[in-house]
Amino acid sequence: MDVYNLAPMLRRLFSRENLYAVLLCLIAVLLLIMTADASPLWIYQGF
Repeated sequence: MDVYNLAPMLRRLFSRENLYAVLLCLIAVLLLIMTADASPLWIYQGF
């Protein structure tokens, strides 16, 4: 692989659609991490 073929490959790898997908995944993971310590009270309502 030479340097001249690297730029189109990186441009295809970091396309706008892929960046949106990675950003959405990171937001979902951060949301999961931030809310993991909060106890879900709705689970314990029946007990």
